[in-house]
Amino acid sequence: MIEIKDLSLTLKDLEGEKEILKNINLSFHRKKIYVITGPNGGGKSSLAKAIMGIYKATSGQILLDGVDITDMKINERANLGIGYGFQQPPRFKGIKVSQLLDMAGGGKVQNPCDLLYDVGLCAQDYLDRELNATFSGGELKRVEIASILAKDLKVAIFDETEARIDLWSFQRLSETFENMNRNHDTTIIIISHQDRIIKLADQVIVLEDGMVSDITTKEKILSEIELIDTDCRCRQNCDKGGRAIAGCDT
Repeated sequence: MIEIKDLSLTLKDLEGEKEILKNINLSFHRKKIYVITGPNGGGKSSLAKAIMGIYKATSGQILLDGVDITDMKINERANLGIGYGFQQPPRFKGIKVSQLLDMAGGGKVQNPCDLLYDVGLCAQDYLDRELNATFSGGELKRVEIASILAKDLKVAIFDETEARIDLWSFQRLSETFENMNRNHDTTIIIISHQDRIIKLADQVIVLEDGMVSDITTKEKILSEIELIDTDCRCRQNCDKGGRAIAGCDT
């Protein structure tokens, strides 16, 4: 289990210091899928990076199975079993998929065919391919997830993994998360605002203005999304000149 206690984060930019996260308190349990959602700029990605150690918390604590990892570096957290999937996975020039999976496994015996199968890729088509510009965004992200599976992590964090991928790849991505949850004991934390990802969640956390505004169920969040979609009547009725007759008061 990973616990976050009174976590705050302040970052500097060109305009000075800005408080990004404010007294966050959360618990994430083994073999559960958590989706963190909310408006843009609410602190979702910053929270993910704080858990991974990319950002150092200004105050508060992060505990992994009761061990305080707040001051640990990224590599130390990785060695304890925390992994991170980027919005834009890196391309490793000169490295083949098979080599990446072998390095990710740290020398442990792993079947690369099974790893690629779990993310919807055929080993025969991908193992000997170099990770270069010929990979689509969806392919690259699935390979990254396969490398995360190779590590047999305690906690896997995915920061808007669905960004900039096509609809077919997005559907396969959802299936990949389901397979990962079914076949592994990993705690999965996904930063997303997509309803297809939210449908996978055991629990949904809403982050807004750097604070947790709600911890709820996927059913409640999805019903609220549907309500927004159906209640807004902007431009549903227009005159011949293209002027909207119906306004939006939502």
